[in-house]
Amino acid sequence: MPQLRTTSSSWMRGVAITLNEQGLDAAALFAEVGLSIKDLDDPDHRWPTEELSRLWTLAAERSGNPDIGLANLDAPRPDHYGVAGYAMMSSPDLLTGLTRLIRYMCLVSDAVVITLEPGKGGRWVRTDVFSGECPIPRQRYDYGVVNLLNLCRWMLDRPLTPLAARFSHAVPMSIAAYNKAFQSPLEFDAPFNGFLVSDQDLACKLTTSAPQLAAIHDRIADEALERLVKTDTAHRARAAIAKLLPDGSPLRSAIAAELGLSDRTFQRRLADEGLSFSDLVEDTRRELAQRHLADPRMTLADIGYLLGYADQSTFFRASNRWFGESPGEYRSRVVNGHRREIALARGT
Repeated sequence: MPQLRTTSSSWMRGVAITLNEQGLDAAALFAEVGLSIKDLDDPDHRWPTEELSRLWTLAAERSGNPDIGLANLDAPRPDHYGVAGYAMMSSPDLLTGLTRLIRYMCLVSDAVVITLEPGKGGRWVRTDVFSGECPIPRQRYDYGVVNLLNLCRWMLDRPLTPLAARFSHAVPMSIAAYNKAFQSPLEFDAPFNGFLVSDQDLACKLTTSAPQLAAIHDRIADEALERLVKTDTAHRARAAIAKLLPDGSPLRSAIAAELGLSDRTFQRRLADEGLSFSDLVEDTRRELAQRHLADPRMTLADIGYLLGYADQSTFFRASNRWFGESPGEYRSRVVNGHRREIALARGT
């Protein structure tokens, strides 16, 4: 089974607050997906992200509002990012703040990766979420992207209008909520989710900047990261495996070197987490296959290459092992399922 990815209590507390503010019973919704809202009292509790996706899907259904992820626009809360948020807000400028958030994002959730990518006139603040078995509802992406944008606005203490915003899901029936949240050109059915920040805005000083606290926040965050990494070597290893897979199945020693560990230490840490290296490679390939096959713009040949398979027959055998069907059959089922969800949401 793929390793469980988790989210922090600080982030889940923000989700619970949003649900309650929208007139929903957050405690009841948490319970319905198998979570106990009382665990929010434990700041070290880690929450399974599969259930977070189910929670957002349920919230959209119960509220009757498919834009619920965009509802909480006026309350940016750095505490929802935990110590990563405080490290970010103490930075001298927005670019440094985003760089710090990227460094510490796994403290918020090891299912989420934020990257800065070149764009026309600035950089894209891109968000990728690993789904596992449960498809990611658009509300989860909406909430994460707009939450980060509003935190940037709050730290600058002025309006921040992205040059553009992108979403991987289909265009909804109404884009009014997106226009209100982003106030910028919108692109749907895009290759990723995120917003484009100008170079000028990235260079702007943060009103929350606190040079005397930055080193303290970094030290606290680094200590928290070290504690997490010691119990989640597999998370970093998966990223390294995904990076090297196009060159074929990576050697364990090569992944250990990517992590700055000796082969023996790497093997011991995986054993402590109850994993073998071969299982980790298999899980990473399976997770990447789910993600890529859900994107109809990617060819099966390209996906096979990214998974490190020298020929398509090996990829097809792996797909049958993982999903009980060929890559094309799996893609057809997932894509058609998404289309049915969109049609139901539109009432067609």
